[in-house]
Amino acid sequence: MRTIGIERNGHVITATIDHPDSAMNAVDEELHHDLAELFRTLKQESEARAIVLTGAGRAFSAGGDMAWFPQLRDPARMHALRREAKQIIWDQLDVEVPIVCALNGPAVGLGASIALLCDVIVMADSAAIIDPHVQVGLVAGDGGAAIWPLLLGPLAAKRHLMLGDPLTADDAARLGVAAQVCAADEVGEVAGNWAERIANQAPLAVQGTKIAVNQQVKQALLTSFDVSTALEMTCFASADHAEAVDAFIEKRPPVFAGR
Repeated sequence: MRTIGIERNGHVITATIDHPDSAMNAVDEELHHDLAELFRTLKQESEARAIVLTGAGRAFSAGGDMAWFPQLRDPARMHALRREAKQIIWDQLDVEVPIVCALNGPAVGLGASIALLCDVIVMADSAAIIDPHVQVGLVAGDGGAAIWPLLLGPLAAKRHLMLGDPLTADDAARLGVAAQVCAADEVGEVAGNWAERIANQAPLAVQGTKIAVNQQVKQALLTSFDVSTALEMTCFASADHAEAVDAFIEKRPPVFAGR
Protein backbone atom coordinates (compact mmCIF):
# COMPACT_ATOMS: atom_id res chain seq x y z
CA MET A 1 0.00 0.00 0.00
CA ARG A 2 1.45 3.35 -1.02
CA THR A 3 -0.76 5.47 1.26
CA ILE A 4 -0.75 3.39 4.45
CA GLY A 5 2.29 2.12 6.32
CA ILE A 6 2.30 -0.87 8.67
CA GLU A 7 4.79 -1.62 11.45
CA ARG A 8 4.82 -4.52 13.88
CA ASN A 9 6.32 -4.21 17.37
CA GLY A 10 5.78 -7.31 19.45
CA HIS A 11 2.06 -7.90 19.87
CA VAL A 12 1.12 -4.43 18.56
CA ILE A 13 0.64 -3.38 14.93
CA THR A 14 0.70 0.31 14.00
CA ALA A 15 -1.03 1.33 10.77
CA THR A 16 -0.36 4.91 9.66
CA ILE A 17 -2.33 6.74 7.00
CA ASP A 18 0.37 8.67 5.16
CA HIS A 19 -0.69 9.81 1.70
CA PRO A 20 2.38 11.06 -0.17
CA ASP A 21 0.22 13.26 -2.39
CA SER A 22 -1.89 14.85 0.36
CA ALA A 23 -0.60 16.67 3.43
CA MET A 24 -4.01 16.18 5.07
CA ASN A 25 -4.44 12.51 4.02
CA ALA A 26 -7.47 13.32 1.88
CA VAL A 27 -9.31 10.25 0.58
CA ASP A 28 -8.91 9.77 -3.15
CA GLU A 29 -9.33 6.60 -5.19
CA GLU A 30 -5.92 5.25 -4.15
CA LEU A 31 -6.38 5.77 -0.41
CA HIS A 32 -9.92 4.38 -0.66
CA HIS A 33 -8.49 1.22 -2.24
CA ASP A 34 -5.75 1.01 0.40
CA LEU A 35 -8.21 1.35 3.27
CA ALA A 36 -10.14 -1.57 1.82
CA GLU A 37 -6.90 -3.54 1.57
CA LEU A 38 -5.89 -2.59 5.12
CA PHE A 39 -9.02 -3.90 6.83
CA ARG A 40 -9.24 -6.91 4.51
CA THR A 41 -5.72 -7.80 5.70
CA LEU A 42 -6.19 -6.97 9.39
CA LYS A 43 -9.29 -9.14 9.72
CA GLN A 44 -7.03 -12.11 8.94
CA GLU A 45 -4.46 -11.11 11.60
CA SER A 46 -3.65 -13.98 13.98
CA GLU A 47 -0.59 -12.81 15.93
CA ALA A 48 -1.19 -9.21 17.03
CA ARG A 49 -3.13 -8.48 20.21
CA ALA A 50 -3.76 -4.79 19.53
CA ILE A 51 -3.65 -2.37 16.59
CA VAL A 52 -2.95 1.37 16.62
CA LEU A 53 -4.47 3.28 13.70
CA THR A 54 -3.21 6.83 13.18
CA GLY A 55 -2.35 9.44 10.59
CA ALA A 56 0.91 11.10 9.64
CA GLY A 57 1.31 14.85 9.75
CA ARG A 58 -1.44 17.29 10.68
CA ALA A 59 -4.50 15.11 10.02
CA PHE A 60 -5.83 11.62 10.57
CA SER A 61 -7.77 12.05 7.33
CA ALA A 62 -9.31 15.25 6.04
CA GLY A 63 -12.14 13.48 4.20
CA GLY A 64 -12.84 13.09 0.51
CA ASP A 65 -10.56 14.70 -2.06
CA MET A 66 -12.76 17.26 -3.82
CA ALA A 67 -10.75 16.80 -7.03
CA TRP A 68 -11.85 13.15 -7.07
CA PHE A 69 -15.58 13.80 -6.64
CA PRO A 70 -16.43 14.85 -10.24
CA GLN A 71 -15.18 11.46 -11.48
CA LEU A 72 -17.75 9.73 -9.28
CA ARG A 73 -20.68 11.05 -11.27
CA ASP A 74 -20.15 8.17 -13.69
CA PRO A 75 -22.63 5.40 -12.69
CA ALA A 76 -20.08 2.59 -13.06
CA ARG A 77 -17.61 4.36 -10.78
CA MET A 78 -20.36 5.18 -8.26
CA HIS A 79 -21.32 1.50 -8.14
CA ALA A 80 -17.71 0.45 -7.57
CA LEU A 81 -17.34 3.11 -4.87
CA ARG A 82 -20.47 1.92 -3.07
CA ARG A 83 -19.26 -1.68 -3.01
CA GLU A 84 -15.78 -0.77 -1.80
CA ALA A 85 -17.12 1.64 0.84
CA LYS A 86 -19.30 -1.13 2.23
CA GLN A 87 -16.34 -3.51 2.27
CA ILE A 88 -14.21 -0.98 4.21
CA ILE A 89 -16.77 -0.50 6.97
CA TRP A 90 -17.85 -4.12 7.35
CA ASP A 91 -14.28 -5.44 7.17
CA GLN A 92 -13.24 -2.96 9.86
CA LEU A 93 -15.93 -4.33 12.15
CA ASP A 94 -14.75 -7.86 11.37
CA VAL A 95 -11.20 -7.11 12.55
CA GLU A 96 -11.20 -9.14 15.75
CA VAL A 97 -8.01 -7.58 17.15
CA PRO A 98 -8.92 -4.39 19.09
CA ILE A 99 -8.09 -1.12 17.29
CA VAL A 100 -6.90 1.96 19.17
CA CYS A 101 -7.43 5.09 17.09
CA ALA A 102 -4.70 7.69 17.67
CA LEU A 103 -6.36 10.87 16.39
CA ASN A 104 -3.40 13.13 15.72
CA GLY A 105 -5.59 15.65 13.91
CA PRO A 106 -8.97 16.07 12.23
CA ALA A 107 -10.93 12.99 11.19
CA VAL A 108 -13.38 14.03 8.50
CA GLY A 109 -16.02 12.19 6.45
CA LEU A 110 -14.94 8.59 5.92
CA GLY A 111 -12.07 9.30 8.32
CA ALA A 112 -14.61 10.21 10.99
CA SER A 113 -16.56 6.98 10.48
CA ILE A 114 -13.40 4.88 10.62
CA ALA A 115 -12.30 6.62 13.82
CA LEU A 116 -15.69 6.19 15.50
CA LEU A 117 -15.81 2.50 14.56
CA CYS A 118 -12.54 1.81 16.38
CA ASP A 119 -12.50 0.32 19.89
CA VAL A 120 -10.61 3.01 21.81
CA ILE A 121 -10.05 6.62 20.71
CA VAL A 122 -7.16 8.78 21.92
CA MET A 123 -7.48 12.38 20.68
CA ALA A 124 -5.10 15.28 20.43
CA ASP A 125 -6.58 18.27 22.24
CA SER A 126 -6.59 20.09 18.89
CA ALA A 127 -8.30 17.26 16.98
CA ALA A 128 -11.94 17.07 15.96
CA ILE A 129 -14.28 14.52 14.41
CA ILE A 130 -16.38 15.98 11.60
CA ASP A 131 -18.85 14.60 9.05
CA PRO A 132 -19.38 17.26 6.34
CA HIS A 133 -21.25 15.12 3.79
CA VAL A 134 -24.30 17.40 3.81
CA GLN A 135 -22.10 20.48 3.37
CA VAL A 136 -20.92 19.07 0.03
CA GLY A 137 -24.42 18.11 -1.07
CA LEU A 138 -24.22 14.42 -0.11
CA VAL A 139 -26.20 12.23 2.26
CA ALA A 140 -24.14 11.14 5.29
CA GLY A 141 -22.95 7.75 4.08
CA ASP A 142 -19.76 5.85 4.97
CA GLY A 143 -21.43 4.49 8.11
CA GLY A 144 -21.91 7.94 9.64
CA ALA A 145 -25.71 7.67 9.69
CA ALA A 146 -25.33 4.54 11.84
CA ILE A 147 -22.44 5.18 14.23
CA TRP A 148 -23.11 8.82 15.19
CA PRO A 149 -26.66 8.10 16.51
CA LEU A 150 -25.39 4.99 18.28
CA LEU A 151 -22.75 6.99 20.17
CA LEU A 152 -24.46 10.36 20.64
CA GLY A 153 -28.18 9.65 20.32
CA PRO A 154 -30.40 10.65 17.36
CA LEU A 155 -30.86 14.34 18.16
CA ALA A 156 -27.20 15.15 18.70
CA ALA A 157 -26.24 12.99 15.74
CA LYS A 158 -28.60 14.81 13.40
CA ARG A 159 -27.17 18.16 14.51
CA HIS A 160 -23.61 17.05 13.81
CA LEU A 161 -24.50 15.33 10.52
CA MET A 162 -26.87 17.93 9.06
CA LEU A 163 -24.76 20.95 10.04
CA GLY A 164 -21.28 19.45 10.05
CA ASP A 165 -20.67 20.67 13.60
CA PRO A 166 -17.32 19.31 14.83
CA LEU A 167 -17.14 16.94 17.77
CA THR A 168 -14.24 18.50 19.65
CA ALA A 169 -11.78 16.57 21.79
CA ASP A 170 -13.23 18.01 24.99
CA ASP A 171 -16.79 17.07 24.02
CA ALA A 172 -15.67 13.64 22.85
CA ALA A 173 -14.06 13.00 26.25
CA ARG A 174 -17.11 14.33 28.12
CA LEU A 175 -19.42 12.03 26.15
CA GLY A 176 -17.19 8.99 26.58
CA VAL A 177 -16.34 8.84 22.87
CA ALA A 178 -12.66 9.60 23.51
CA ALA A 179 -10.93 7.51 26.17
CA GLN A 180 -8.22 10.14 26.67
CA VAL A 181 -7.27 13.58 25.37
CA CYS A 182 -3.66 14.73 25.32
CA ALA A 183 -1.27 17.06 23.53
CA ALA A 184 -0.81 16.34 19.84
CA ASP A 185 2.82 15.30 20.27
CA GLU A 186 1.80 12.74 22.92
CA VAL A 187 -0.95 10.99 20.96
CA GLY A 188 1.25 8.20 19.61
CA GLU A 189 2.72 7.39 23.01
CA VAL A 190 -0.63 7.51 24.83
CA ALA A 191 -2.35 5.38 22.19
CA GLY A 192 0.55 2.93 22.40
CA ASN A 193 0.03 2.67 26.16
CA TRP A 194 -3.65 1.85 25.63
CA ALA A 195 -2.69 -0.75 23.03
CA GLU A 196 -0.20 -2.34 25.44
CA ARG A 197 -2.83 -2.47 28.18
CA ILE A 198 -5.18 -4.29 25.82
CA ALA A 199 -2.41 -6.56 24.54
CA ASN A 200 -1.66 -7.66 28.11
CA GLN A 201 -5.21 -8.97 28.59
CA ALA A 202 -6.33 -12.50 27.70
CA PRO A 203 -6.51 -12.35 23.88
CA LEU A 204 -9.41 -14.79 23.39
CA ALA A 205 -11.50 -12.99 26.00
CA VAL A 206 -10.71 -9.55 24.62
CA GLN A 207 -11.46 -10.49 21.03
CA GLY A 208 -14.61 -12.39 21.95
CA THR A 209 -15.88 -9.38 23.89
CA LYS A 210 -15.20 -7.11 20.92
CA ILE A 211 -17.04 -9.49 18.59
CA ALA A 212 -20.05 -9.57 20.91
CA VAL A 213 -20.26 -5.79 21.33
CA ASN A 214 -19.78 -5.17 17.61
CA GLN A 215 -22.93 -7.16 16.91
CA GLN A 216 -24.85 -4.13 18.17
CA VAL A 217 -22.91 -1.85 15.83
CA LYS A 218 -23.63 -4.21 12.94
CA GLN A 219 -27.33 -4.10 13.73
CA ALA A 220 -27.23 -0.32 13.43
CA LEU A 221 -25.42 -0.64 10.10
CA LEU A 222 -28.00 -3.15 8.86
CA THR A 223 -30.67 -0.56 9.59
CA SER A 224 -29.13 2.42 7.86
CA PHE A 225 -25.93 1.73 5.92
CA ASP A 226 -27.39 0.55 2.60
CA VAL A 227 -30.15 3.19 2.74
CA SER A 228 -27.77 6.07 3.45
CA THR A 229 -25.26 4.88 0.86
CA ALA A 230 -27.91 4.47 -1.84
CA LEU A 231 -29.22 7.97 -1.13
CA GLU A 232 -25.68 9.30 -1.16
CA MET A 233 -25.02 7.79 -4.59
CA THR A 234 -27.97 9.65 -6.10
CA CYS A 235 -26.63 12.90 -4.67
CA PHE A 236 -23.37 12.54 -6.60
CA ALA A 237 -25.39 13.34 -9.75
CA SER A 238 -27.24 16.29 -8.18
CA ALA A 239 -26.82 19.94 -9.09
CA ASP A 240 -26.31 20.76 -5.41
CA HIS A 241 -23.28 18.49 -5.16
CA ALA A 242 -21.78 19.98 -8.32
CA GLU A 243 -22.39 23.43 -6.85
CA ALA A 244 -20.64 22.44 -3.61
CA VAL A 245 -17.58 21.22 -5.51
CA ASP A 246 -17.49 24.37 -7.67
CA ALA A 247 -17.87 26.60 -4.63
CA PHE A 248 -15.03 24.82 -2.85
CA ILE A 249 -12.72 25.27 -5.84
CA GLU A 250 -13.76 28.90 -6.25
CA LYS A 251 -13.48 29.56 -2.48
CA ARG A 252 -17.03 30.90 -2.08
CA PRO A 253 -20.14 29.82 -0.15
CA PRO A 254 -22.34 27.37 -2.10
CA VAL A 255 -25.88 28.28 -3.11
CA PHE A 256 -28.10 25.18 -3.02
CA ALA A 257 -31.24 24.79 -5.11
CA GLY A 258 -32.56 21.44 -3.88
CA ARG A 259 -32.03 19.58 -7.14
